[in-house]
Amino acid sequence: MAFLIGDACVDVKDRTCTSVCPVDCIYEGDRKLYINPAECIDCGACEPLCPVEAIYIEDDVPDALRWAVADNEAFFTQPLPGRAAPLGPAPGGARDLGPIGADTPYVATLPGGRRRPSS
Repeated sequence: MAFLIGDACVDVKDRTCTSVCPVDCIYEGDRKLYINPAECIDCGACEPLCPVEAIYIEDDVPDALRWAVADNEAFFTQPLPGRAAPLGPAPGGARDLGPIGADTPYVATLPGGRRRPSS
């Protein structure tokens, strides 16, 4: 079981969570952050620091956000728009990889409106 990030992060991407992740498993898409389920150690350090309360442990995801379980995994297992291959189950750490510049097709099509400048 791993943590994942829901739609409250879309167009916000505060990134406070990335500074406390001991295994560097929070990756940056274009509009949202994603937690790699293969790298997450379930420590929960990220959850209380999320200012928009977008982080959930997989077993406690509200029904309205059940889509996020498969979508979060798809970020790593499916080729993203503009990329020929998936990132893979262990791409090597978010800091080394840097921003991905793409999201899952589902997140890419979510309506905007919450966008604020990323810091």
